[in-house]
Amino acid sequence: MTAHKEACGMKKKKIVGKAVRVFLVLALAGCLVLFLVNLYIIRKEEKYIVSAEEAEAFQDVDCIMVLGCGVRPDGSPSGMLNDRLVQGVSLYKEDVSDRLLMSGDHGRVNYDEVNLMKQFAIDRGVPSENIFMDHAGFSTYESMYRARDIFQVKKIVIVTQRYHMYRALYVARAMGMEAYGVASDPRTYGGQKMRDLRELLARPKDMLYTIVMPKPTYLGDAIPVSGDGNVTNDREENRGRDPSESGR
Repeated sequence: MTAHKEACGMKKKKIVGKAVRVFLVLALAGCLVLFLVNLYIIRKEEKYIVSAEEAEAFQDVDCIMVLGCGVRPDGSPSGMLNDRLVQGVSLYKEDVSDRLLMSGDHGRVNYDEVNLMKQFAIDRGVPSENIFMDHAGFSTYESMYRARDIFQVKKIVIVTQRYHMYRALYVARAMGMEAYGVASDPRTYGGQKMRDLRELLARPKDMLYTIVMPKPTYLGDAIPVSGDGNVTNDREENRGRDPSESGR
């Protein structure tokens, strides 16, 4: 009986040992795939990240897209969002494009990135009709999908921080757009290590999305950026307001 128990114990140990080895091999393979995908996306898109001066030489850019991110509880932009908006407005004023596309999360009544983003630009002299809002830019992938299909964008300059830019460009170009990026990194940001870690996982996810091409949460009628940005307004204060009245 004892010998039988010992044999069973040895068998279980062998099974557990084999399972651990299989797990370790799969984990190492997963890490290798993660590393290679990230390396591929970064190297592929690096050449499309340009300086503001280089972007000024572009022609026929349909719009400058500013990607949304955190809004503080008091309704002011986070440091990262503020820097993106400053860069986007600067590119607009340097005639990179005469249209701004503010793409972000406005999926809840009490959380609204895009109206804040539009008002920021209006307060700095950009006419309301030249600013489009994508209220359903819930992710980088959805922002790019909707830029192409809803806003009819073919050539775009994207504004975000560099760590995020590689993925944004990869998705945009996988969607068939001619995309370039101007990074907005005038300072360092708290919590960047955690964002970098999340980005390592987000790049393979969006690579898969660009293969499968799932539809975004919302689609709808086309709103070409060549038209009037006021059609995307959902608040009266942004509807055709004169920049001279913005309290600059």
